[in-house]
Amino acid sequence: MTTGKINVSVENIFPLIKKFLYSDHEIFLRELISNGTDATLKLKHLTSIGEAKVEYGNPIIEVKIDKEGKKLHIIDQGIGMTSDEVEKYINQLAFSGAEEFLEKYKDSAKDSGIIGHFGLGFYSAFMVASKVEIITKSYKDEPAAHWICDGSPEFSLEASDKTTRGTEIVLHIAEDSLEFLEEYKIKELLNKYNKFMPIPIKFGTKKQTLPLAEDAPENVKAEEIEVDNIINNPNPAWTKQPSELSEEDYKTFYHELYPMQFEEPLFNIHLNVDYPFNLTGILYFPKLGSDLQIQKDKIQLYQNQVYVTDNVEGIVPEFLTMLKGAIDSPDIPLNVSRSSLQADGSVKKISNYITRKVADKLKSLFTENREDFEKKWNDIKIVLEYGMLSEDKFYEKAGAFVLYPTVDNKYFTLEELKENLKDKQTDKDGKLVVLYAGNKEAQHSYIEIAKDKGYEVLLLDSPIISHLIQKIEGDNKDITFVRVDSDHIDNLIKKEETAISKLSDEEKESLKTVLETIVPKQTYSVQLEALDSNASPFIITQPEFMRRMKEMSQSGGGGMFGMGNMPEMYNLVVNTNSELATTILATEDKSAQESLVKQALDLAKLSQNLLKGEALTAFVKRSFEMIK
Repeated sequence: MTTGKINVSVENIFPLIKKFLYSDHEIFLRELISNGTDATLKLKHLTSIGEAKVEYGNPIIEVKIDKEGKKLHIIDQGIGMTSDEVEKYINQLAFSGAEEFLEKYKDSAKDSGIIGHFGLGFYSAFMVASKVEIITKSYKDEPAAHWICDGSPEFSLEASDKTTRGTEIVLHIAEDSLEFLEEYKIKELLNKYNKFMPIPIKFGTKKQTLPLAEDAPENVKAEEIEVDNIINNPNPAWTKQPSELSEEDYKTFYHELYPMQFEEPLFNIHLNVDYPFNLTGILYFPKLGSDLQIQKDKIQLYQNQVYVTDNVEGIVPEFLTMLKGAIDSPDIPLNVSRSSLQADGSVKKISNYITRKVADKLKSLFTENREDFEKKWNDIKIVLEYGMLSEDKFYEKAGAFVLYPTVDNKYFTLEELKENLKDKQTDKDGKLVVLYAGNKEAQHSYIEIAKDKGYEVLLLDSPIISHLIQKIEGDNKDITFVRVDSDHIDNLIKKEETAISKLSDEEKESLKTVLETIVPKQTYSVQLEALDSNASPFIITQPEFMRRMKEMSQSGGGGMFGMGNMPEMYNLVVNTNSELATTILATEDKSAQESLVKQALDLAKLSQNLLKGEALTAFVKRSFEMIK
């Protein structure tokens, strides 16, 4: 038997590990199972190159709870260790067995899937254990070893009577960590961190019904047997080639990643790159609608099939964090506890690659089946619009597949829009005016007026549309977007001809004075316009610039002077060629004149969905009085 002190540079490394190295105690299980996986993959590699003269077989990793003895066992059938190796790899903290292994066999072990970066992973055991035992037997023909340490630098190392190859870690669970002796807790952790580990993981047993022979009598019952309960899928979809997977396989894997997600994804993007970094994964577009909703089921990040985090900021471009899926890369630089990303040039390359791959996939979906792409547009547009705003590389490619739908469910790309609208919607200054609505129902009357003129009206209703059209206008000097209710249609697309007013300048001045004494100044700015005599007498509009700035301020960015908190301001456009304008001017009874103006204003407000509550009740009552 050997005893000694662990070779560490501070008197007691364990409190340090507990306090600083790993912030989250539960990851001890991930680290120990990762070590067992490494040991098994090492054995697989050494047998494949003929260095280990043993049968590899079908090894598993087993996790067992001994609640009475307050012990947790993690058992692998991997490479094992000799006493000398225990001394070297466990007692001399500076060494990492996996790293040395990779160095020794770097050419042939490159693809063996060994994690290799985390030599300190074993010591996370002391976060939850008051004592740790290692019972291990090497694949080499040498005696087994038994190492015991009670969380101080003191350890003992002696021979063991273990006869089977591999390593058993025994954790004597500390009094403050007894939750890790509960079956539900271990099951939860295995499901979180080890669901896709490359070696089967056994946790208990389960009953399995044997199939009956076809000619079995009716009264014979099927036999039930106990079988290993394997809790993981060692071959997740992302480890396979796209040619090996059907659409059904992709959907099945989506539900494996997110068991509580009942809706089907719209489509997926399979990532697979081996230069200048290694990365595989599958991203799914879920149905998103127009909400910038809080993401519950996030993209999961793995490192050689070991779950690391669902905080993929920096690796996945921000606009794609609204997607779902899994990404696996051995090249992502993490700190020793794998809890956070370290700044590194390769991370930006990974982010750029994902952006490019997503853009290429969207373009191919659009090209191959435009009709299907159009059907899905409203469920994916928020991601794409956000991508255009936040990623220049995506914006450059987006022109090929980003769509602009009309209120009549026609879909145009920006270039198609320019081509289709230029003849009718170019104003007298040569600028193409793109009309749009934010709400088909609320702006119905304005849409109809525009359509009567033969104009197309887009339906752009996402919460970030004001930001996006600002960017598009900045890059396309010959185009301007205006909301269909921001002015009278003749002012929105100004042509050469101008209507002549029936009222003289003096009459117009008198009419304006009358209106401004009745119409609330703090909300409405009165504008007199000579419009077609059939046009509405009163039209409420909201200036494009003011409304857009307010929307941009409310949705983040562009928050000039706190515009999001400003009161709503509208223009009241009064048609001087309408009969109502003439009638208001000719009415000498001030009370009757005021009633006319208020009734007309309320009708205009009603058409803009601005008449509510007490004012709406009074309007309805007044209207019934008038038709008695």
